[in-house]
Amino acid sequence: MKKLIIAVDGFSSCGKSTMAKTLAKALGYTYIDSGAMYRALSLYCLRNGLMKDGSIDEPALMAVLDGIEIKFKKNTDGVSQTYLNGENVENEIRNLEVSNAVSIVSAVGFVRKALVTLQRKLSVGGGVVMDGRDIGTVVFPNADLKLFVTADSSVRAKRRYDELAKKGQPEDFEDILANIEWRDKLDQARAVSPLKKADDAVVLDNGEMTIEEQDAWLLDQVNRKIYGNH
Repeated sequence: MKKLIIAVDGFSSCGKSTMAKTLAKALGYTYIDSGAMYRALSLYCLRNGLMKDGSIDEPALMAVLDGIEIKFKKNTDGVSQTYLNGENVENEIRNLEVSNAVSIVSAVGFVRKALVTLQRKLSVGGGVVMDGRDIGTVVFPNADLKLFVTADSSVRAKRRYDELAKKGQPEDFEDILANIEWRDKLDQARAVSPLKKADDAVVLDNGEMTIEEQDAWLLDQVNRKIYGNH
């Protein structure tokens, strides 16, 4: 049976990562969180004074980029964790400070080029589910299955609010909503690899779907590609 490359793109806080992880586990595929790569790099920039007044010191970042290591390792429960230079930063990269920095860092051309190269290396041979914002348009324009996920911004803000509260990192709902709407505009307007739906992507609006309905829909899309059930 052919192992697919599945690209999951869409707006922030649509549950892309959870969706992609679940799908990868169901198929026995490898899950790659491209967004976590950009978040880890954004955390590095914040920690090392490369972010100032809402902008990034590009020459300084370029000088150190090759020495920054971003890897994924599974914990004892089989859940993928993000490591920055050997440190597990999975929880820290999800906070609002990093969320406010990531769209700025990810808009830098040489950053995207470097991380796209890494993402492609991790996906050789197929059997991969990767989520992000330009996976189906830039990273894998020939992906076997492309999904584009969307939902109303207020629904997405509530999901992020609940997620952070569950982790013991409460934030103000209005701040989260403002961040999501700001990131939507920035991601769609950036000059390098803007967020947009690939022409051959299948759209999923999961704003009103249960997790069970979403998972069933996803597996149906995969089966259509594997078995040709159109």
